[in-house]
Amino acid sequence: MLSYEDCLALCDLTEEEIAAIAEHEHIPRIVAAELGQYLCHRADGVPMIRRMILEDIQAAQFRGDKRHAGHLRLVLKHFVETHPCHPDIAAN
Repeated sequence: MLSYEDCLALCDLTEEEIAAIAEHEHIPRIVAAELGQYLCHRADGVPMIRRMILEDIQAAQFRGDKRHAGHLRLVLKHFVETHPCHPDIAAN
């Protein structure tokens, strides 16, 4: 049986990126790791994950949770740097 740590090691996302997906979708982190990995390999998946993180930032700002919003901005920055949107994929 795979543990969360095993899934994390096999995933193209960081623990913080997975946590943002879990927060957005209201699902356990191990399920978010599976979803995130799946989305990373879909043509429309990277923009979907970016949108999830952006919506998490907006929700944190709405709650007045500046610290969490700031943390999520760093998560988004890292995600954008490591998962660029490829022009050929975006055109499809």
